[in-house]
Amino acid sequence: MRRVGARRRGASVALALGLLCGTFGGPAAAQAAPEISLLTFAPGEIYWQRFGHNAILVRDAARGAARVYNYGIFDFQQKNFFVNFARGRMLYRLDEAPLDWTLRLYAAEGRWAVEQQLALSAAQRRSLAEFLAWNARPENAEYRYDYFVANCSTKARDALDRGLDGQLRAALEPRPGTTTFRSEVLRLMRPEPLLMLGMDLGLGPRVDQPLSQWQEGFIPMRLMEALRDVQVDDGSGGLRPLVSAERQLLPARLPETPAQPRVLGWPSLLAGLGLAALFAVTSRVRRLGAVLAGSYVLLCGLAGAVLLLGWLATDHWGMAANRNLLLLNPLWWALLPAMWRRAAAPGKAARGCAGLLAGLIVAAIPLAAFGLQPNGHWVALFAPGQLLLLAPILFRRARAQVLYDGSSRSSRRSRPGQAS
Repeated sequence: MRRVGARRRGASVALALGLLCGTFGGPAAAQAAPEISLLTFAPGEIYWQRFGHNAILVRDAARGAARVYNYGIFDFQQKNFFVNFARGRMLYRLDEAPLDWTLRLYAAEGRWAVEQQLALSAAQRRSLAEFLAWNARPENAEYRYDYFVANCSTKARDALDRGLDGQLRAALEPRPGTTTFRSEVLRLMRPEPLLMLGMDLGLGPRVDQPLSQWQEGFIPMRLMEALRDVQVDDGSGGLRPLVSAERQLLPARLPETPAQPRVLGWPSLLAGLGLAALFAVTSRVRRLGAVLAGSYVLLCGLAGAVLLLGWLATDHWGMAANRNLLLLNPLWWALLPAMWRRAAAPGKAARGCAGLLAGLIVAAIPLAAFGLQPNGHWVALFAPGQLLLLAPILFRRARAQVLYDGSSRSSRRSRPGQAS
């Protein structure tokens, strides 16, 4: 996924060069079909480069041209870019660039590049090259981006499938993969811990379904690996490997990407117990305890509001029905007065809200245990401290009632001459 700020050569220059090459190429050059390859680039060091990148290469030997078609172009200067990002309505576009310029760019970033030449028929190669040239026109280049189903890799995959008359999807869709959308996010974002945790917290159960190899193609490196085992029609009733040749165009100069996501269970539990212990200790210092408890409740409500808006007010389908809403939701804000006035007896509304929140937290535990969403580490992090904060609100009423009833009975018994 690449951001390119500089403008490339104009369409008129490209057309003039094409006409010039065609003029001196002769009839054989005009009829020769270009070669088609998939280019795959390693993940980079910047957060938006962590998932790798790919593009389609069209080599036209007759014209001496090698053009890279890249579906991963976005621009931070685009109007309302961050608003559209928050709403899940981002616009990306297809861009065309020379191969040598592209390789220099990735070489400067230290990212390896692999070319897989594809065994398409001459008619398929011509058709795909024509489609990419049409798709790269300014009026056709933009598309609605979706990280999981419409990104640089899936758009390249779909274009190749179009050129293969559906054979690629037919080969990969029946094959079970080994990952989920979430596991790939956590694995590849592992070098960015805060972003990794934020994305994990915000994603709901829809990203936890097992993927086919077709769906795993949203990661460029997975698509590259899958193509190595694909066979397609050879035109005479047999099959041939889709990848006819593979070579490395650029060496690797960055560390390899993690093979597995980070284990979060035990660290989260220890952090959750530590936070609960902190609340228990500071509760004896009235002002400090109130500040810590109030700040924590404020953040729980804020995080819950973001999760709720992500589900109900945006097109980020991966945030839908997030079970972390059982732990983090705007209901926490209703307890802010009770947290600030911890010495005072809570009112009926505060007790009812605390009871509801406690029920939601308890419900989150078996849901995580049964694997409806792999958020057990978030339950371990939040539940101990949250239940500790809710306990005084829930049980202070019962204690006060016992003291009141006892004192009333004692006073009645101590009054001489009172009729029973």
